Amino acid sequence: MPTKKTNSTRERILANAEALTLKQGFAGTSIDKILTATGITKGAFFYHFKSKAELARALVERYWARDYQLFEQLSERADELSNDPLQSMLIFLKLFEEFIEKWEEPPEGCIFASYVYESQQFDEAIGTFIADGFKEWKKLYEDRIEQIMKKYPPQIKIDAGELAEMIMCIIEGGFILSKSLQDAKLIARSVKQFRRYLQLIFER
Repeated sequence: MPTKKTNSTRERILANAEALTLKQGFAGTSIDKILTATGITKGAFFYHFKSKAELARALVERYWARDYQLFEQLSERADELSNDPLQSMLIFLKLFEEFIEKWEEPPEGCIFASYVYESQQFDEAIGTFIADGFKEWKKLYEDRIEQIMKKYPPQIKIDAGELAEMIMCIIEGGFILSKSLQDAKLIARSVKQFRRYLQLIFER
């Protein structure tokens, strides 16, 4: 059907644009380079995206939806395996570690990070979208940590929001270190250390 073909072409544009952006930045990713990588005409590109700015917005929305869906799935699976807030959080982190450990190559990077570093290339709405995305990620972790604190008084004074920011920094910073050191398993090891830190704080 035509719709299926259209969706496939749009997805190929987005996939190639994302790969190019992660390698050389959005400013260095011209429409011509995207056309060459995708094997389509300018007419086909502009059928799906009115401008490079519209493509930029679609890229961050796609990246956000894909990653948040992963975290939601891991979160739901963890809750299925345990109704204890601490154990569920530890399982959630372990599931994420196992997901990362399957990578044979380090990640190329993070679209959000690429956009933040090139913020002058985009309108304010994209920056707001990225910031809101990070806030929603933070809320996912913060809600879990608050539930743990209600049942297990921490061994030291902590703040749920700050712990949520900590794991986010570990993951986002892990993308940079993993790529720089060419170590595909670095993020998984870092998340494991955060998991052990939670155990030290909450377990008796």
